[in-house]
Amino acid sequence: MTKNSPLTDKFVTVFGGGGYIGNYVAQSLLERGARLRIASRNPEKGHMLKPLANLGQLQFARCDITKEESLKAALHGADYVVNLVGAFTGDLEELMGEAPGNMARIAKANGVKGFVHVSAIGPDANSSAVYARGKALGEEKVLEAFPDATILRPSIVFGKDDNFLNMFGQMIEMMPVLPVFGPEAKLQLVYVDDVAEAVAVALENPAEHGGHIYELGGPEQLSMMEINQRIAEAQGRERRFLAMPDGVSGLFAAMPLTPMSRDQWTLLKPGSTVSGEHRTFEELGIEPRALGLFLDKWMERYRKFGRFGLSNERAKERGKAS
Repeated sequence: MTKNSPLTDKFVTVFGGGGYIGNYVAQSLLERGARLRIASRNPEKGHMLKPLANLGQLQFARCDITKEESLKAALHGADYVVNLVGAFTGDLEELMGEAPGNMARIAKANGVKGFVHVSAIGPDANSSAVYARGKALGEEKVLEAFPDATILRPSIVFGKDDNFLNMFGQMIEMMPVLPVFGPEAKLQLVYVDDVAEAVAVALENPAEHGGHIYELGGPEQLSMMEINQRIAEAQGRERRFLAMPDGVSGLFAAMPLTPMSRDQWTLLKPGSTVSGEHRTFEELGIEPRALGLFLDKWMERYRKFGRFGLSNERAKERGKAS
């Protein structure tokens, strides 16, 4: 437990706390001694957190964030609030725009001391991507209702059990030749534990961090081509990558049952990097960690012989010696 945290024994409602990022945010808050209510459509997804909490430190609430009464019940008694809800399907302007605004309004009326809203890099009210419009609307509505809220905009979040590195890891494991969409698009991948730490730090000191926007990116900018190449190298596999023209990528994204939607392609094209116009990890006192610190270890599962497989370097050395 983090000693002398302002969050110790405070009650925090975490909307979307049963999701991927929510799992890490919850752990960061539990370590600080906070008492949590995980509010989610499917709170059972957060039950894996139970062994990490002390008796009475963790509770779960089934919540429909589009319903006023459901929000009021989830926010009852809360000292602080974190909103992590994000989606690529459904009514995105409702889920990521109107609903967070209602959370913030109710939270403010209930005397909540701090509100952290997790958005994403690149919100744009005029974007052709409904995801970007939804994120922009959410930030607007939250700050309108709770001016002292903290807005966090992470780039693409990576971690051991994410849906980003592992999707590419599986494809690279199986396919000798792979297309790369948006090969030159730059991403500033950010480690999920660093994002979770940012949420906790912002919540601990709303007087310092409230009313500000933080863009959260990792320490390096990598193109989509470079990311694919690094994953292949970490697996110890030689793969051929084909850079796809934008026209082909757009047609692919428009097709049904593909792993990339039209919105995701629209968001990928300009990349996802820190703009330099807002605060960053530095103002939170956090040094973000690079992908290279973890990738070799995480890609063991995709190597030919798992953790017993040889790395590229060792394989080359053995080849020279034989």
